[in-house]
Amino acid sequence: MRSFVLISVLIAQVLIPTGPQASQIPSIDTGTQTFDYDAALATSQDAIGNQVGIYDFVNSDGKTISLESFKGKPLIISMVYTSCYQICPMTTRHLTKMVEKARDALGSDTFEVAVIGFDTAVDTPQAMQYFGNKQGVSDKGWNLLSSNQADVNALARDMGFLFTPSSNGFDHLIQVTILDAEGKVYRQVYGQVFETPLLVDPLIELVLGRAAPAKSFLSDLTDKVKLFCTTYDPVRDGYFFDFSLFIGMLIGASIILYTGFVAMREYRKH
Repeated sequence: MRSFVLISVLIAQVLIPTGPQASQIPSIDTGTQTFDYDAALATSQDAIGNQVGIYDFVNSDGKTISLESFKGKPLIISMVYTSCYQICPMTTRHLTKMVEKARDALGSDTFEVAVIGFDTAVDTPQAMQYFGNKQGVSDKGWNLLSSNQADVNALARDMGFLFTPSSNGFDHLIQVTILDAEGKVYRQVYGQVFETPLLVDPLIELVLGRAAPAKSFLSDLTDKVKLFCTTYDPVRDGYFFDFSLFIGMLIGASIILYTGFVAMREYRKH
């Protein structure tokens, strides 16, 4: 009987950790704040019109780049964390397709794209480069940027982007922010997959309304006509130059001129 009790005590000591071993058992923090998506959406929308501050980043080549250097063109910003294994990669791959459609419609040099890592302890320039390679954007003229936590938090606050640590990494709104040429928040686009016009139409509006660089009158007029006649085709999910709009305007102008000519001729006869 005594041997049985002794054996039971030894088994219990093996199965029930005590002392330092007990600290190895993961614990659940019941005080973790739940991410409020409604509040995050409201914060994001309230940020529209905000002037984004001037912050420094390091690109994937290790060079320091200021957010101010992007002024003069619209800027698309997507904030990600590179250890995300599903949502951020999926969002980035979809954004790649949308950016290509926007470049086809507007030109490759009419706006900029920046992907910024907000998990600053992990999202180093090397991690951002690896992330860019995996999502196929490293060679597409995208800016893959890292920074310190203070600047990332400040930029996120300016753009209305909330993120909270969670058991899965981070909880955050899936958000792409479009800044105008002056660095103000112009539009927010939400979702892993979104329709093409949600991103491209605001860019068209910004390109049409941007401060024009030194151009000849004819060159500027050509750009205006091209952008005015650029139309979205939902069947092809792309933008094309709609010649019918231009032809319609020419026909309309011809009819007006011809009507005026006939009226003037009849007036002279009588």
